[in-house]
Amino acid sequence: MSALRPADSPRGSGADAEHVARLTAIEGPLPPILVDRRTLRVIDGTHRLLAAAAAGLTTIEAEYFDGPAEEAFLQAVQANVTHGLPLSQEDRRRAAARIVTSHPHMSDRAIADISGLSAKTVAIVRRTLGPSTAQPTARIGRDGKIHPLDKAAGRHRAARLIAENPGASLREIGRLAGVSPATVSDVRKRLASGIPVAGDPVPAAAPAPCRTPEPEPVPETEPAPPDLGKLVGNLLRDPSLRTKEDGRQLLRLLHRNAREQSDLSKLATCVPPHCVEVVHGLARHYAEMWLAFAQQLG
Repeated sequence: MSALRPADSPRGSGADAEHVARLTAIEGPLPPILVDRRTLRVIDGTHRLLAAAAAGLTTIEAEYFDGPAEEAFLQAVQANVTHGLPLSQEDRRRAAARIVTSHPHMSDRAIADISGLSAKTVAIVRRTLGPSTAQPTARIGRDGKIHPLDKAAGRHRAARLIAENPGASLREIGRLAGVSPATVSDVRKRLASGIPVAGDPVPAAAPAPCRTPEPEPVPETEPAPPDLGKLVGNLLRDPSLRTKEDGRQLLRLLHRNAREQSDLSKLATCVPPHCVEVVHGLARHYAEMWLAFAQQLG
């Protein structure tokens, strides 16, 4: 415990001696504290750390946080709002002001959820800070999606970036332009069709000459997607795979993929902005691994 550094706490009044005494009197282990792995600075759990020291302990259970200092402060604020000794109204306002300064792209509602204030109060804090804070072109809402403040300007930025780097991905263009990948896709289609990118009125097309319409071909029925659960279930009953250790390992991988396929779209929404590129690269790498495996099978 002696190696740990004091917390960068949103609590202006410092540690509360009465709360430390209450924690010291609790029998049994306290919940683990949260520590920045890089700096060994306490993020959440100062009172628990002081209580352990008061009880004569030299070690305490801890979990590590990996990320920049600005994200560590978000964790500290959210933890102090949701459990333990509550932050005062003034502490929460100061924390919100610091978050607005370090994360100007976050929406008022997203900051309100973290700091325990109302979105209206966060908006007042943002206005009070005035021009000293950076003015972003977009904000990230509670849903984790990008919401441009000037949608037309974002579309024009995306069009310029597409022209400069036509091979860039939708996600990369969207990140640089401050718009969503879906918006980049729409801009790209408009550019290809000669339509204004900012949603201006589309010029009326010249009337087509009258002619007898040809019968439309009957669309082919697309085959139903395979039932992965059923296919894997059949493999699980195959003794030629179940009786070998390598076969059992393969079955475990296939079974987990089939079981969790429906959760992927939900999991994509929980990825924070600063982790998107890493998770995106890992997903592509794993996909290439499975493709190479499929090619080995012929």
